[in-house]
Amino acid sequence: MKLHKTFLAAAAFAAGMTLHAQNASNLLIQTNKIGAEVQPTMYGLFFEDINYAADGGLYAELVKNRSFEFPQNLMGWNTYGNVVLMNDGPFDQNPHYVRLGNAGHNHKHTGLENEGFFGIGVKEGDEYRFSVWARGKNQKIRVELIKNNTMEEGQAFVAEDLNINSDEWKQYELTFTSPRTEPKARLRIFLETPGTVDLEHISLFPVDTYNGHKNGLRKDLAQALAETNPGVFRFPGGCIVEGTDLDTRYDWKKSVGPVENRPLNENRWHYTFKHRFFPDYYQSYGLGFYEYFLLSEEMGAEPLPIVSCGLSCQFQNEGEHTHVAVCDLDGYVQDALDLIEFANGDVNTTWGKVRADMGHPAPFNLKYIGVGNEQWGPEYPEHLVPFVTAIRKAYPDMLIIGSSGPDSEGKQFDYLWPEMKNIKVDLVDEHFYRPESWFLSQGNRYDNYDRKGPKVFAGEYACHGKGKKYNHFNAALLEAAFMTGIERNADIVTMATYAPLFAHVEGWQWRPDMIWFDNLNSVRTCSYYVQQLYSHNKGTNVVPLTMNKKPVSGQEGQNGLFASAVWDAPTNMYIVKVVNTSDQPQPVSLNFAGMKKNTKLANGVLITLSADHPDLENTIENPNLITPQETAVMIDGNVLETEIAPNTFALYKFSKETNS
Repeated sequence: MKLHKTFLAAAAFAAGMTLHAQNASNLLIQTNKIGAEVQPTMYGLFFEDINYAADGGLYAELVKNRSFEFPQNLMGWNTYGNVVLMNDGPFDQNPHYVRLGNAGHNHKHTGLENEGFFGIGVKEGDEYRFSVWARGKNQKIRVELIKNNTMEEGQAFVAEDLNINSDEWKQYELTFTSPRTEPKARLRIFLETPGTVDLEHISLFPVDTYNGHKNGLRKDLAQALAETNPGVFRFPGGCIVEGTDLDTRYDWKKSVGPVENRPLNENRWHYTFKHRFFPDYYQSYGLGFYEYFLLSEEMGAEPLPIVSCGLSCQFQNEGEHTHVAVCDLDGYVQDALDLIEFANGDVNTTWGKVRADMGHPAPFNLKYIGVGNEQWGPEYPEHLVPFVTAIRKAYPDMLIIGSSGPDSEGKQFDYLWPEMKNIKVDLVDEHFYRPESWFLSQGNRYDNYDRKGPKVFAGEYACHGKGKKYNHFNAALLEAAFMTGIERNADIVTMATYAPLFAHVEGWQWRPDMIWFDNLNSVRTCSYYVQQLYSHNKGTNVVPLTMNKKPVSGQEGQNGLFASAVWDAPTNMYIVKVVNTSDQPQPVSLNFAGMKKNTKLANGVLITLSADHPDLENTIENPNLITPQETAVMIDGNVLETEIAPNTFALYKFSKETNS
């Protein structure tokens, strides 16, 4: 977060300057009424492999179709000379490999070339690790990076020899430093000797991955996630959990173990949108459940895996979706139980040993599990019950998350909430991708929710601006406004995650998204900064904040203002969030009532997120156009008279000090 002198448009606030209280919106913060606890999980992250978020994105592998298992086996590859596809390889779930043989003439060459994901991005001075499983006696291959689509096309700027010296399958590695920056290079391999060589699982990774893991994550993208300070990390997604059919659902057991033997899975997003059709978009499972759990741990977030409930995607199949009969769900239920064992089991258990063998003997301390994604109708509760029964019996402390379906209100929503209460799930996952008008109207959404039932997990939400291209500022502003209502109702809402998380600028299929990227760069959107500001300033307890004895939730007569307040016990600090959604500056009076006579507020800080025009956005070319701005604030006693600029998210922080 950058620190700058704040700009407050039409500012009437400066040291020693006050506003006329009668013209201000008077916000009363009742400091002596510490309210509901804000859960550490309140603000977090939702990950799904859409928009090339995993392969080609967060997962740092640079080679597409590295094991030749795409349905068209050489998709992503060009071949030259004598190249034969084989299918009796060393890995039973990935049996295909290529055999390179002599081209039959001194001036002919045998080799293959990989296009990567919209090219292969490398940076000058960075190290890269090439690896391959191979066999061949006294053979040599030449590994090159070549420039693509320029006058220099085909010219190698990296060239390294690798000797293959065994008739048995072995893994070979070499590391090189790129002498230049290329966003769209290609990987090329030539056979340099007269014999034959077999190649399988051809891989290229940056050495400098997030936390240095070999089968690791792209550093800038993972770092951006960690810097949101997430309390919870939901994975592996939404619709891909279900699959187009049950054979293509996300099967977590196939995503663990040695990476070279994790099978390919279809990604339902590659064919979903005709306008953004990517027939070569699959899931390698290289980024699997072990990596998700490890990332959760390293970010300090609670892991939240979602498992299939035996229903395929109802959206995609329009009533003809495949499903498992309730009486035949035992295998699916066992998968959920085995997942908990994988995460938490002792090393002497079957799945705990798998985790330990992968490098993590200690448990991941899983506390939450979700069953199903956006299923609806009577089928979903019927399928959910056996999971709840079995998990409660085996793991009584595990918190189970059910779903209210795909809508934020309406027939299915109204049907499923009572069903979730009857089944006694611990949280209900609500989803809402809605327009700006919806977010403006929903500031008090949770004020009247039943406090006796399950808690709420706002599991997928984003403001969709009509006719907008990517992530314009106004959508983020309205998300910030809506989130004041989430925060104010922390006794019922205990988790919230914006979605989707990532999008490749060339491979996107759905927008808006929180972080955009190309092969070398990434940009944090305005929505990212809203999420980050909330997460870094969530506090430990809600503090009542009212205007005319009502919550400040954008209601009529509240001048387009939304607000919430929290107390943070570890820092002894009050934090107030105010969102001005109007296009006029708003005089505001923050009155911290109930302070004891020997206490005062000090060390004031104001952080603002604002833009010169609501349609502006951060881009790859201009990633820092809109960022949080921070300045000091002087307060006169326990009342701050100030003015909030039009279309601005303002966050105030004050320490409570006791006079000696």
